[in-house]
Amino acid sequence: MTAGVLAFVAGVLLLQVQGALPAAAWLWSLPACLVLGAWRPGLRLAVAFAAGFLWAASWAQFRLADRLAPGLEGRELQLVGVISGLPATGERGLRFDFEPESAPPGVRLPRKLRLAWYAPPAPAPAPEVHPGERWRLALRLRRPHGQVNPHGFDYEAWLLERGIGATGYVRAFPPPLRLGARNGALDRVEQAREAVRERFLRVLGATPAAGVLAALAIGDQRAISSEEWRLFRRTGVTHLMSISGLHVTLVSGLVAWLVGFGWRRVPRLCLLLPARKAAAAAAVAAALGYTLLAGFGVPAQRTLLMVCVVALALWSGRLVSPARTLALALGAVVLSDPWAPLAPGFWLSFGAVALIFYVAAGWTGAEPRLLQWGRIQWAVTLGLAPAALLLFGQVSLVGPLANAVAIPLVSVVVTPLALLGAVLPLDAILQCAAWLAERLLEFLEACAALPLAIWQVRVPPPWSVLLALAGVAWLLAPRGLPWRASGLALMLPAFALPASAPAPGEAWITALDIGQGRAVLVRTARHALLVDAGPAFAGEGDAGERIVVPLLLASGVARLDAMVLSRDDSGHVGGALSVMENVPTGALLSSLPARHPALALAAAQRRCAPRDAWEWDGVQFEVLGEGCALRVSSGGHAVLLPGARARAPEAAQAPGWAVFSVGYRNRFRQPSKAVLARYLATGARTLRTDRDGAVSVRLGAAGVTVETERVRRARYWRGI
Repeated sequence: MTAGVLAFVAGVLLLQVQGALPAAAWLWSLPACLVLGAWRPGLRLAVAFAAGFLWAASWAQFRLADRLAPGLEGRELQLVGVISGLPATGERGLRFDFEPESAPPGVRLPRKLRLAWYAPPAPAPAPEVHPGERWRLALRLRRPHGQVNPHGFDYEAWLLERGIGATGYVRAFPPPLRLGARNGALDRVEQAREAVRERFLRVLGATPAAGVLAALAIGDQRAISSEEWRLFRRTGVTHLMSISGLHVTLVSGLVAWLVGFGWRRVPRLCLLLPARKAAAAAAVAAALGYTLLAGFGVPAQRTLLMVCVVALALWSGRLVSPARTLALALGAVVLSDPWAPLAPGFWLSFGAVALIFYVAAGWTGAEPRLLQWGRIQWAVTLGLAPAALLLFGQVSLVGPLANAVAIPLVSVVVTPLALLGAVLPLDAILQCAAWLAERLLEFLEACAALPLAIWQVRVPPPWSVLLALAGVAWLLAPRGLPWRASGLALMLPAFALPASAPAPGEAWITALDIGQGRAVLVRTARHALLVDAGPAFAGEGDAGERIVVPLLLASGVARLDAMVLSRDDSGHVGGALSVMENVPTGALLSSLPARHPALALAAAQRRCAPRDAWEWDGVQFEVLGEGCALRVSSGGHAVLLPGARARAPEAAQAPGWAVFSVGYRNRFRQPSKAVLARYLATGARTLRTDRDGAVSVRLGAAGVTVETERVRRARYWRGI
């Protein structure tokens, strides 16, 4: 059975890396696969693999069919629907999910929308909505769309997994109107979650501790600031700030122990039902309740399914091995959510449990508990390091120390107190939990301040990660296996391979997909230059923090030798401060005003001046004017990056390619038809970041090659 489950999961994984879905006619072969597997046992693995592929394809066809029709983009629609889920409050207003109930005649809408309701200018009151409320709203919608960059977050996949078929915003006119409430069972759960969040904020205020407790009790991670998330990543405790499998397991285990303890002391109850079965049922009920309170997040769902598998085994009297239990839970998760393998937490949580089972095999119970805990900590830290490098490009070196304190404190003390505080109206419980959370944050800050707290490297190639995982299995194998230390040699490529870089005389130029604005990374053999840093997203970070810095670190660019800021507007310098705060930056060339804050962060700065030129690794750079236009040339080929006062240089240059960095359906309607016509008249081929994703250009003696990210990493859910 275990092999069949793994084959099914492998089939699902294969579907999720496809650039296009199979024809719908193929989906009718799924029932035939199931019949064939029952008829020919020898083919069960192949059938399970095919069934996984077709099952995921069926769900994908269903979800893609539920997306907004292209003809409805940008139209103003008046809809009646219900607020679903817990609204998120930000500086600019609200974000929430909306389930339409009625629409204009002839309009077919997705089952779920993701909406923004922007706050009006002060002193007008900010909008206020609650789960389960029914509203009539005027909306502007668009199809799911996100930026596509190397090593970037896949927003379109995130929307697809959650069944969101369109995004949009609420219009001010005609005015929104509240029409009552739906008050279904799930609505009442969400209202309870909102009441818990409001109580936490009322008792504790908008403090970091309140955000941590809300994340642990109800799964609302949006109250945790970006600075705290950086602290958690640096210390390797991010997994504790979500409703993880560890928390659900401990809560369900505690309830099971209490029920079993009390059940055994009432003989009449034991005659009706054995205490072990009663405890198993209580564990499932506790896991389900906690998972619902936490918003039914994917990590909690995984553990709920695992608890159900163990409980069913106890009730049936057929105890299964830990490996089979894990495999059954894996299959149940992927069966219910074929997109779960796209989430890093999926691999980390199942990987951690598998490592615990692996190193605990053969334990006799004679070893001290402290030694067992230490071995598990060592195994999980070492075993997940290759996966962390592949997923995040970093490993926390202080993680073992931070987790040794944080795991028992958060899981055994803080989380139970937060849950008690959510249920019992005793402020002292919340205040005690908040005091402990504050002490934990102080401890983590001390850990993060240690030298070499985090090891930041480039993202390794997948083949080296697979080799490293084999090395981990060898290194952590039971005693008696010869040459266990040789596993370190298999891990070496993932940690020691240098990052790929251009050859001397070659330049790699990447125009990032950052929305309305520009950010272009230029790399030579030993140098890196950033031209502009993208826009700021009001109240939601900026392109520097969310797109540019992750790309630099994942690519192995630990330092920028220079940065060019061509103009003083949000679309070009909005992310500059975040980049300079996170990545050491050498010279700054700009046309910024004298008191701009970015100038103070640069090691050296000068204004753009005509004919300012230099050479890096056989590649020539030349500033063409005070507007910071930059020409990069090598091997008889050149790339021109226009500056602040560029005047349609395409006619004079006769380019082979023209790349437009623009936002999807931007309000400026850029690029204009006139500009496009001029480029097309020169014979240039045009690319747009909103349509093609990030555009990568390789420039050198061998010529010019151009590649787009939406083609290089094609996935069936991406499209315009």
